[in-house]
Amino acid sequence: MTIGVVGAGQLGRMLALAGYPLGQDFLFLDRSPAAPAGQIAPLLCGEFTDTALLGELAERTEVVTFDWENISVAALRALGQRRICPPVRALATAQDRVSEKRLFERLRIPTTRWRAVDSRAELAHALRAIGLPGVLKTRRMGYDGKGQAVLHSAQDAERAWERLGQAPLIYEEYVPFDFEVSIIGARNRQGEAVIYPLNHNVHARGILRLTRAPLASPRLQRYAARYLRAVLTHFRYVGVLTIEFFVRRGRLIANEMAPRVHNSGHWTIEGAVTSQFENHLRAILGLPLGSARARGHCAMINLIGRLPPRRRLLAHPDLHFHDYGKAARPGRKLGHCTLVERTARRCDARVRRLLAELAPEIRIP
Repeated sequence: MTIGVVGAGQLGRMLALAGYPLGQDFLFLDRSPAAPAGQIAPLLCGEFTDTALLGELAERTEVVTFDWENISVAALRALGQRRICPPVRALATAQDRVSEKRLFERLRIPTTRWRAVDSRAELAHALRAIGLPGVLKTRRMGYDGKGQAVLHSAQDAERAWERLGQAPLIYEEYVPFDFEVSIIGARNRQGEAVIYPLNHNVHARGILRLTRAPLASPRLQRYAARYLRAVLTHFRYVGVLTIEFFVRRGRLIANEMAPRVHNSGHWTIEGAVTSQFENHLRAILGLPLGSARARGHCAMINLIGRLPPRRRLLAHPDLHFHDYGKAARPGRKLGHCTLVERTARRCDARVRRLLAELAPEIRIP
């Protein structure tokens, strides 16, 4: 069977690497001929809105999926009755922060206080209703901290409006969170679902730098899994879904969802019985899902901007290194490395030593 993937970044590349042992083939569509997945699978090169290329992708494959969410919903819907997983309705909701907030509220998933903002007057009203500090964000296309501004004063609001006001916006309360977590789950066409352990995430400048799993909190795991299952059921979801949360005083506050495999789940490649990538493929193919159980205590470090010498990395015993095949560029995700240990204490000790070498600016609690 051939699987079509819109987007050929590192997530698509890892999908293909998980699918080849299952006997699957892949065809990708991407704007760049140098996209990472194109190094290991056939690639159609063109715009994601190119209806002819999307039609060719659909004609040559049995199911279409995607490796990021900022793609055209209208173009996917134009494919008609073709099998697209995850559901386009879930993708459309995740693309619009206001639709996402309304979904969380409908499903009684705790989230931030917010207001839609389409004018200076609405921004002034939102500031009065929610107060300062707060975060002004574009409703669409924000990723890795882009398209947003933290507001502490009226002057900040005016500057942010000048920078962002040409697009529809959302204003949210600022949450002084204790830490961030994400939960990942998969659901197949038969309605079977599996949920991975909670990931404890550390960001810097809006980019995920470190993930540790599992988080040792049965209570938070229980609530996060309940919220994730509610979203999976609501959409009759097929594939992998991620929800990111702030944790404040022991309470989960939903930040956003991602209808795809997720950076915070890279640890599952070596650290879970079945990786998120394999379970996404199993789900969209209608196959039984694999166990989401962690094999131990895991940590994943993103390698940003430049890759360290691989000889130096691989000198660390039991370290797993992934090179995405990208050209170096400041702020770009070029690869990651993963550790799996029997105890959380040993894993954290090794991570601290690695961070001192790879990313000394990152501290773990």
